[in-house]
Amino acid sequence: MVELTQNERKTILVLFKDFNSYHNARTISKILNISHVGAQKICKRLLKENILTSKRIGKSIIYKVNNNDDYVKSLVTFLLADEAHHFKRWQEEFRELKGNIVIIYGSAIKDYAHARDIDIIVVIEKDDKEIQKILKKKEEILPKKLHAIILTQKDLRENIKKKDKVIIDIVKNAVILYGQEKYTEILGEP
Repeated sequence: MVELTQNERKTILVLFKDFNSYHNARTISKILNISHVGAQKICKRLLKENILTSKRIGKSIIYKVNNNDDYVKSLVTFLLADEAHHFKRWQEEFRELKGNIVIIYGSAIKDYAHARDIDIIVVIEKDDKEIQKILKKKEEILPKKLHAIILTQKDLRENIKKKDKVIIDIVKNAVILYGQEKYTEILGEP
């Protein structure tokens, strides 16, 4: 396994989550708050390791995660799970939904104290009444309002394909609490 620095991990996650945008070393440096030269070194190393692919557009070289490589898919799945590990409170809170893709986003993951609600998306394979019962119970015991969206995997795929602005923005900023492997599979599709 390739050993990655924190900034290399962040770069991979930024490129994976923000798949709809074009990123070069300069944009990555701004997002990660590192030097342009540092971002360039990271991109070149990840490109050499076959984790990223590159394409020249004008004078700029843009980078994308290499979604065609099984190792890279596994690496991204691990990085998403590792990111979720920092949100144990939410993993514990929504443990009953494990087995589905559970996405938390919005102010609750940025600044819970000032958040007005808890935003989650539960991506299911097929309609499941049990999920709605679990969410109803959670709504009754959580100190803040629960704003839950239930989507099927097909709905998520279609919204991503048609580049639905709301879903794309959520994907870009969300934490995947459960179902990272299936999520990586869905986002990695062409």
